[in-house]
Amino acid sequence: MNHPLLPDLLALTDGSVSLKDGKLEVRDAAHLRATIHRLAEVSALESGARQGLARYLVRKIAQASGIYPASINGLYMARGRGEVPFNFTVPAMNLRALAFDSARAVFRAALAIDAAAIIFEIARSEMGYTDQRPSEYVTSVLAAAIAEGYSGPVFVQGDHFQVSAKRFAADPETELQAIRDLIDEALAAGFFNIDIDTSTLVDLEKPTIPEQQALNTSLSAMFTAYIRSHEPQGVAVSIGGEIGEVGGQNSTPEELRGYMDGFNAHLAKDAPGVEGISKISIQTGTSHGGVVLPDGSIAKVSVDFDTLRHLSEISRLEYGLGGAVQHGASTLPEEAFGKFVENEAVEVHLATNFQNMLFDRLPDELRRDMYTFLDEKFASERKPGVTDEQFYYKTRKNAVGPFKKQTWNMPQANKDAINQAWEEQFSRLFHLLGQAGTRKYVEQTVHKTMVEPDLKFYLGKEVEAGEVSDLAD
Repeated sequence: MNHPLLPDLLALTDGSVSLKDGKLEVRDAAHLRATIHRLAEVSALESGARQGLARYLVRKIAQASGIYPASINGLYMARGRGEVPFNFTVPAMNLRALAFDSARAVFRAALAIDAAAIIFEIARSEMGYTDQRPSEYVTSVLAAAIAEGYSGPVFVQGDHFQVSAKRFAADPETELQAIRDLIDEALAAGFFNIDIDTSTLVDLEKPTIPEQQALNTSLSAMFTAYIRSHEPQGVAVSIGGEIGEVGGQNSTPEELRGYMDGFNAHLAKDAPGVEGISKISIQTGTSHGGVVLPDGSIAKVSVDFDTLRHLSEISRLEYGLGGAVQHGASTLPEEAFGKFVENEAVEVHLATNFQNMLFDRLPDELRRDMYTFLDEKFASERKPGVTDEQFYYKTRKNAVGPFKKQTWNMPQANKDAINQAWEEQFSRLFHLLGQAGTRKYVEQTVHKTMVEPDLKFYLGKEVEAGEVSDLAD
């Protein structure tokens, strides 16, 4: 652990962290909590070796503070065996903007109720338009944990590591290699939970379900085998599969069994004895981001909770999985969230409403600048009959990355309002999802494995996100 830039970066902690004979030591935890944001800022806004070293340092400081990236696989498989109760659902939160601040709000809400079965995630598509590669995202989350005095395992997830049907049709191997490269990058950064999504390749024109799911199952098994052969020693990555695209028709028991039977057969052939997936994503009537009405409000959605419960039971009782996963839920009314617990969903994905809360509280001038940017750069997405409210709602996520610095440096009063709103929302959701006291289940099922970060990875060239407009969030 030696680099000429390290002393300057360590100085950002005002002496609360020292490095002697290659060993890092936290000397003043309280002052570290007050200064760690400086390293998070370097990670988010700077570039080159200084940025990479800041990310490496945060991960090492987190380790020294008892904080480490982990896999939730042990908890999910214990749930599949009936060894932990079904009275809670794990929230998987996509923190698109101000990830450091929003993760701090998550940890504050979790600490207040002794919750630990929570996931921080980002999708392949979001990495592009938010300008957040895996190492930056993990750094923001770990730095937030340090700032709030959180300790223990932290679950960071690659959401929708999705194959583009368009690019796959044009050049299958190049698109598959892009997913392998992303898996490599994510594992090195500390993503020990990965959702493989090849559901874009389901062909409903085929006459039987096994035929419809053939590409989905074979490629899911291939990527699972790839993850298992590259995961760090001592870590069993939590891997998720997906039956069909969110926003399509509701999933059926026949589709779940068709997927699982095909997946298991392919995995047994490709990698005998290798552990499979821990959960399965299904469609129950929602869509990513919700359906926007002309006035900018979101249309009410009816979730098929009977389907959710039935498929969760099948996935557990017949295949030993943790259960079924609900996507596209953050814009549902709050009264719906308790039903995810009642109907035994293992995990629920939340994103859009956190972004909505941010945009509602931005300084007016910054929001106008963002919308002007969208008018100029995304004019082609204005379809006939679409109102301004609909256009901005559907496209404003694309302003997150280009305005990252301006958002980070907005007036503190605006940030305070956003952070308070987020913390209150996370608190409500965690209560509704039965998260109070879940730390004990995490401690019972998730074994501590400290994976040493590779300095060469953090000093290497960042991967380009590429075209992501056709991918799911």
